[in-house]
Formats: sequence, structure tokens, C-alpha cells
Amino acid sequence: MEDLSNYRKSYEKSKLLENTIPHDPINLFHKWFNETQEFFCPEASGEVNAMTIATIGLDGFPKSRVVLLKKYSVEGFVFYTNYNSEKGKAILNNPNVCLSFFWHSMERQVIIKGIAEKIPETISDNYFSSRPDGSKLGAIVSSQSEVIPSRDYLDKKLKELETTFEGKEILRPEFWGGFLVRPIEVEFWQGRTNRLHDRIRYQVKKDFSWKIDRLSP
Repeated sequence: MEDLSNYRKSYEKSKLLENTIPHDPINLFHKWFNETQEFFCPEASGEVNAMTIATIGLDGFPKSRVVLLKKYSVEGFVFYTNYNSEKGKAILNNPNVCLSFFWHSMERQVIIKGIAEKIPETISDNYFSSRPDGSKLGAIVSSQSEVIPSRDYLDKKLKELETTFEGKEILRPEFWGGFLVRPIEVEFWQGRTNRLHDRIRYQVKKDFSWKIDRLSP
């Protein structure tokens, strides 16, 4: 067994105080997202928009995986996937999900509980059309989460599609598109010394304003 008990780090880069935060969590998310990009450029090239999404699968087990955030606004957070994938089926069966970001360069986490819904097809169409042709064909080729016989099988299918669509417009398949996660709770975590981290939680109220609390670390 590998003993990791000596892995320790002191968090000292920033703090999160009630008198400096906005009333809306999206504004604070926007501030943190931009600061992460600007403060540590190498991380920007490593996809600051990478986030973990946790779902409850059809088998009743939670499962987490990393996806890419493609848009955010006061409505929520948008990402794209294959609706027929394990992830897509889980969301369509139970739309309660959790998103999380960990930006180690800033010693920060953001954890978002929300309810996912499909975005309008026109928006998915517009995003799909903006993707490189290789990514478009990859989305069509992949029966995401299904068992396949080999890598060669996948590569062969891609080459066949490249021939089929040569010189033609590649349209979005119906099984691929975006989800919008509407947040109901957003927690901001800022690392502090002695493990006494700052944790500020926003919870949406019936009038759609936000209740703000400090949580014990």
C-alpha cells in the first residue's frame, strides 16, 4: 500500500470574504474564471474550462467524468455530449447533476449543484457547425460508451466517413447536442492556511435571489 500521509501543501494565495463578493454566484464565477486564465497562462492552455460532471447512472451508482464547459451565463452552464452515451442517458433519466472545477494554480474549487436540460436544437446546430470537420466526424463515428471490437474498427469507420463527406457539409446528428445545467447551489472554495479554508455557498431562493452562507471548512 502506498502511504500518502506526507503529501501536504499550505494554501496561502488568496482569501474569500463576504464583504468582497457579489450577490450573484455567476458574477463571482466569471471573476474567478478570468483570474485563473490571466494569473497562470500554462493552465489556460491546459483547459481552464475543464470540469467534472457527476451523474446518477441507470445502475443507481454515481459516476464522475471530465467534460468541457462551452458557455456560461445567468441561465447556467452549457456543455455538449452524445445524448445516447452513458452520461447522456443518466442525465435524461435523472437531471440532477453536480459540476466541479478545481483550479490548483489559484487554490480554488467551485462546486455547482444543478438541474440539466437539453438546449434548443438550433443552438446545438450552431455550435456543431463551428467545430473542425475532424471533430464533427468524430462525434458521428462514436457510439459513445458502447463496446467496440478494436481501435482499428473506430479508425476504419472514420476513414469511411471522411470519404463519404468529402466536399460536403457535415450536419449535426440528432443524438448529439448540448445540455444546460441551471444552478440551484454554488459553492466557492478558497484554500487558506492551516486547512481553515474559506467556503461560501450560494443557494437559490423561491424569488430567484440567492441566499449566501459561510460554511465551516
